[in-house]
Amino acid sequence: MYIIENTTEFQLDGSSAVAIGKFDGIHLGHQKLIHKIIEQKEKGRLATVFTFDTSASAFFAGEEKELTVKAEKRAIFEAMGVDVIIEFPLNQETAATEPAEFVHRYLVKQMRTAYICAGTDLSFGRKGAGNYELLQQYADAYGYQVELIDKVKMDGEDVSSTRVRDAVRAGRMEEVTKMLGVPYSVSGIVEHGKRLGRTIGMPTANLLPDQDKLLPPNGVYYSQVILGGTSYRSISNIGCKPTVSDRKIMGVETYLYDFEGDIYGRDITVQLLAFRRAEIKFDGVESLKAQMEKDIEAGRSYGIQAGSVSTE
Repeated sequence: MYIIENTTEFQLDGSSAVAIGKFDGIHLGHQKLIHKIIEQKEKGRLATVFTFDTSASAFFAGEEKELTVKAEKRAIFEAMGVDVIIEFPLNQETAATEPAEFVHRYLVKQMRTAYICAGTDLSFGRKGAGNYELLQQYADAYGYQVELIDKVKMDGEDVSSTRVRDAVRAGRMEEVTKMLGVPYSVSGIVEHGKRLGRTIGMPTANLLPDQDKLLPPNGVYYSQVILGGTSYRSISNIGCKPTVSDRKIMGVETYLYDFEGDIYGRDITVQLLAFRRAEIKFDGVESLKAQMEKDIEAGRSYGIQAGSVSTE
């Protein structure tokens, strides 16, 4: 997969099939768009995702946290079969590009677009004035095809990044899983912690999430860990560990069931399946240990199968 970043001066070598958007969360609606451009590869077109290095919500409204940070987006797009990702720089100059100029310069000349799939809420160019109708207006003159893709609905409502974000912030992880098609995840390198878990017989893997990553409310979650292509049952705590630390550093601490080995320095992905309880400050390590034992035992009865989640 070819990644274009930090520049507006790029040129694709072949004709492209393009999906445009911020793709935060890469939910079922986004996946529908991606599958459409993947299908165009059979016609010799480059499956191309045009997204932004900074989301429009962050640039214009100050929304800082993302459902899917850059490294996660890249990994997901590559796994789906995307050929090219354009991480377009969003700044005062590029945000002021007139929609017609955006179509002519970037889509037609630089990306050699032959096919565009567009959602009903697509917007681009100055003041977000570019939309599906504008793309369709220029289609014959520039020789590309535009296909309008309807929103994916769930429980009668559109699946959107805003809806996913609201569910994450509320800790409704089962709902998030349905909208993403996969559990919400946090990835990173296992860091050395205080090793308290090891000293009380419950060793844990510690992650420091990307500072731009949106996390659900502090608390304990049923989870599973992907390590080296293998999935392990687990239970995770998201928060600052107030019982043993006064530092306000957010972390994800995870106990893996039926696992032995040293994984410090290794990349893991923690998939958050369901909320168990809020994070609280205990009156000492013994109280914390007793609650951890209850949490771990509860996690053993939480049914996990590949690709599905059950609480039976």
